[in-house]
Amino acid sequence: MVLGGLQKNSLIDYPGKMACVLFLSGCNFDCPYCHNPELATGCADCPAFFKEKENLFDFLKQRRGFLDGVVISGGEPTLQKDLADLCAALKEMDYPVKIDTNGSRPAVLQSLIEEGLVDYIAMDIKTDPFRYAPLIGRDIDPRRILESIGIIRGSSLPHELRTTCIRPLVDDHIIETIAMLIQGADLYALQQFQEASVLHPEFFRGDCRFTDEDLERFRKIAGRWVKRCVVR
Repeated sequence: MVLGGLQKNSLIDYPGKMACVLFLSGCNFDCPYCHNPELATGCADCPAFFKEKENLFDFLKQRRGFLDGVVISGGEPTLQKDLADLCAALKEMDYPVKIDTNGSRPAVLQSLIEEGLVDYIAMDIKTDPFRYAPLIGRDIDPRRILESIGIIRGSSLPHELRTTCIRPLVDDHIIETIAMLIQGADLYALQQFQEASVLHPEFFRGDCRFTDEDLERFRKIAGRWVKRCVVR
């Protein structure tokens, strides 16, 4: 497992909990707007603290009673071969576990759910799954994205699905298509694109951002299909 970083406390990443966020390095997508480019491309020289899992577990043991949960993010966590072992170790310390995923590995999600190793799942839906290629990646099977949506929706776990709103990946029609695919979801979050540090800055030569009015229109479109839709 390649441990890429740690946010020691957060009130916004795990709904209703004070949590730390563990970032795992490496991703199989190539989202141009990714705001963790070092993690997406794979961290070749991660901070020394994170090279040994024992240091992480010592930190988490010391924080019991202060932290309410652990978020495993990335990169893409489901690429890590010992993800289940990590989740099991966190559960042994009585930490609820939330995982952030791009939905590309539904079998891993299914296994984590069946083994009771996760308590909350957040999945990013980049655009209409049949439009992922070539902007998100050239060899992405949309059926896997759809399968992951179905697994999450079919589980009894609290969950959220979310889309970063950026041209040309999103428009009114695409938002409604996604909302129909996730019909009845607990929470659908529409996220404003942040231009700070991105994976492919050359992609953003025109006006890619949507206005607040656009996002509110998207929220109303999606809100007809899901239990709750919010703009972040």
